[in-house]
Amino acid sequence: MANSFASKAFTALSDLHPNMANMKIIGVVIGKTDVKGFPDRKNIGSERFTFSFTIRDSPANFVNATSWGNEDYIKSLSGSFRVGDCVIIENPLIQRKEIEREEKFSPATPSNCKLLLSETHSVVKVCSSYEVDTKLLSLIHLPVKESRDYYSLGDIVANGHSLDGSFINILAAVRSIGEPKYFTTSDQRKGQRCEVKLYDETESSFAMTCWDNEFILLAQSWIPQETVIFASDVRINFDKFRNCMTATVISKTIITTNPDTPEATILLNFIRENRETNILTTENSSYLKESINLKTIVDVYTIEQLKIKALKNKGKAEPFYGILYAYISTLNIDDETVKVVRNKCSSCGYIVNEVSNTCTTCNKDSSGFKSVFLSFHILVDITDHTGTLHSCSLTGNVAEETLGCTVDEFLAMTDKQKTALKWRFLLERSKIYLKFVSSPRTRGGLRISILSCNLADPTEASRNLSGQGHV
Repeated sequence: MANSFASKAFTALSDLHPNMANMKIIGVVIGKTDVKGFPDRKNIGSERFTFSFTIRDSPANFVNATSWGNEDYIKSLSGSFRVGDCVIIENPLIQRKEIEREEKFSPATPSNCKLLLSETHSVVKVCSSYEVDTKLLSLIHLPVKESRDYYSLGDIVANGHSLDGSFINILAAVRSIGEPKYFTTSDQRKGQRCEVKLYDETESSFAMTCWDNEFILLAQSWIPQETVIFASDVRINFDKFRNCMTATVISKTIITTNPDTPEATILLNFIRENRETNILTTENSSYLKESINLKTIVDVYTIEQLKIKALKNKGKAEPFYGILYAYISTLNIDDETVKVVRNKCSSCGYIVNEVSNTCTTCNKDSSGFKSVFLSFHILVDITDHTGTLHSCSLTGNVAEETLGCTVDEFLAMTDKQKTALKWRFLLERSKIYLKFVSSPRTRGGLRISILSCNLADPTEASRNLSGQGHV
């Protein structure tokens, strides 16, 4: 710790065990809930108040703390510190955590203990930043989940209803922060709501709602198109009113602002380049027909070989190409909960926000002129005898040529016709030309685009699969 704390003995969170007494703990606050009141069963007609927070003293160790008491004490204690502050806790009560019950509503922690703070026995002191070791303060920028354990926004949208009600992690940039809206409930309790718009390389706008004042205060410190966040355990739901997927910050959620991870650095570089030069990513420019001559792609692989090659190419900027003789094993074009046709901006190729009908990348309102076109945006799984490639992009003109219909013709089909179209491809061997780009931002570390997909000639496929083709 810093010099002013060097002579003081603090108990490390990793050393906690139930019934320890007379100790001091120091840590940085990484999460905090609002104050809530509950009817006091012992004193009918009165209320008890509580709030919780999460502290961390090392990369691997953090623990939840809860304080109960009268309204004045709890509100005063809660108001004395915020997320990002360093606190010293004296004489907390250490209890064993009931994991299944408590982690349903509280952040999941590696510790099997929790802290209880009482007005009569416990003390919480806020440290000045200059008194604290910078190593402790830097913990606020480390996510509480593994840095690669997250969904891209595009994956969330593509999965649709299958993620409804799930708790997942998100790494995204902040596009905009809405003004907090205040309201009073039917039982006269005051509430608030704030909507934050997120984006990344795969999705131009995605809504995240905050209901807790603590999270709203944190959000007000973010800078649009500069701040990156890692949100652990947000709840994902399908919003029927807006007909889209949304995220909600809940009591389990911990948000790390500007995380110090390689994945966050890549995203930060992307938003800076996008802001300064409006450069297109491979994903966003896919509406333009891939210009590579397919005749120059001659290497035939199995999926197992492709995964090995991808590992060897990890971190390399240049793409590589290959041919697969494989089956399309997932093609959700007849599922109403999965969007396979999206509005794209004709100026930049980014997917247009369907609620505002505006391209938030180049800030063009599509209602003013014909700047939007419909385009296929399908994620498919490809399988052969050695494995499966998940979430391969089948988009734009390539999708039209593969399916044998335009977007307008597809939208005019009945559900029965869409299902029949799907089964023309499912479990039929196809010759598939693919483009592979190393991308730490995607769950598999690889962004895969389909350049061409047609039913394979059986003789040609057999010859190549028997090892006579180029491998």
